[in-house]
Amino acid sequence: MAPAQNVVVLAMLLAVVFTSLNASPTEDDFLHCQRTVKRWATSSLETKVKEDKHKLQDLLFFLHIPRTGGRTYFHCFLRRLYYSSLECPRSYDKLRFDPSKPNCRLMVTHDDYSVVSKLPRGSTSVVTILRNPLDRVFSTYEFSVEVAARFLVHPNLTSATQMTGRIRPKNKGVSTLDIWPWKYLVPWIREDLFTRREIRSQGGFSSIDDNNDSYNMEKIVMPLHQFINDPIAHDIVHNGATLQVAGLTNNSYFAESHEVRHCISKYRSLGEYVLEVAKKRLDDMLYIGLTEDHRESATMFANVVGEQVLSQFHTLSSSMEQSNNKSELSPLFLDPEGDGGRIQNTTNKLEESEVSAENVEVAKENMTVAKLMEAYEVCISSLRKAQSRRRFSSLKRISPANFSKEARRQVPEAVLKQIMSLNSLDVELYKYAQGIFFQQQKDLMEKERQKSALSSSHAAQWKISLLVVTVLLFLVIIFLLVSARRRTSKLKI
Repeated sequence: MAPAQNVVVLAMLLAVVFTSLNASPTEDDFLHCQRTVKRWATSSLETKVKEDKHKLQDLLFFLHIPRTGGRTYFHCFLRRLYYSSLECPRSYDKLRFDPSKPNCRLMVTHDDYSVVSKLPRGSTSVVTILRNPLDRVFSTYEFSVEVAARFLVHPNLTSATQMTGRIRPKNKGVSTLDIWPWKYLVPWIREDLFTRREIRSQGGFSSIDDNNDSYNMEKIVMPLHQFINDPIAHDIVHNGATLQVAGLTNNSYFAESHEVRHCISKYRSLGEYVLEVAKKRLDDMLYIGLTEDHRESATMFANVVGEQVLSQFHTLSSSMEQSNNKSELSPLFLDPEGDGGRIQNTTNKLEESEVSAENVEVAKENMTVAKLMEAYEVCISSLRKAQSRRRFSSLKRISPANFSKEARRQVPEAVLKQIMSLNSLDVELYKYAQGIFFQQQKDLMEKERQKSALSSSHAAQWKISLLVVTVLLFLVIIFLLVSARRRTSKLKI
């Protein structure tokens, strides 16, 4: 029995040693990742914003999180506040100007927060818009399919790819295929669409039943549940807002971003460090909007950002009028095309080179926050109609699939819960952004109340002053009349 017991004990010891040897690397890897992520987060949290975050700085960076309505803000707000010559050269695919000495006032890109490390410290204000994570994932999927479907006019994928390659060098505008994250998502979905079309043409999918769920039409397009579970979606889409605000997308300028991304992907619990950094970034921003609270967000943007931009231009316009020497004009008014960059967009482009004081005055002197909001409402209506027409045209090519709010209601609850689970960091960040947003609303309402009270106070003071002047004038008239009567009485005597 003793030898048998010894064998058993020896086997158990070997098992323990074997288990320890196997567990040790995993534990060491986690600790290494924890140190890496914690070190990056600590460094990021220690970075202080010196300037008053409520004051608009020289450069406005609109951190455009995809599918949040940022394009609407750019066309319907910022284009009415900034001249094209004041927009930074295109930076959706890479920086095209010296960020340490920007000859521009407005930067609108899908770049993540890491680009701020390249911009002048203390001279940059950041604004952004966040969206409910569930809706953002839906919209990302839909837009990827919509853009990819435009290529189905070609007979095959090779033809579509070759045609795109010939057109892009001739086009001065920025192609969707150059912009993060669409430069990854659209080609992926485009290839999938052509593959499914080819299988259909060969009589494939015969065993798959038709259904009315536009988000699960496997014969036509990649189903939503397949999309959200693909490694590409895990890398780019899920928790995309948190990673973009933190500065950790796969398009990041931070040297340690790849390792940090790898660690939080492997150990989800480490994502909490990234979430805290993203929250701090939001705290330091000039403005935060919410896609779901569209009207309130637009009104706040006009009052918080628009009002300060107009004030800046009025100040610059006045200072420019006092100087007749064009060589002394601020470099902010020079054309960025001078150093090889192209203007970010070309709609309503100014006459080349420079913006004169006269042009600034004519364009800006009559603009007010109220007029800005009026122009915004007209613009957004027109923009939405154009987007709707383009969307309808694209989705015809993948009929009967048709994305809509009604169609979203048919998506199984299990898929919806999975999306929320995969985007748990974004869910928490969105809740935090809501708190900031509602506080911004309160601050704006208090500011308006103080303005109203001050205006009422001035009006009351003006009424009192007018009353005092009227009484004094009345007394003077009476005094003059009495004096005149006395002189007349003396003359008669």
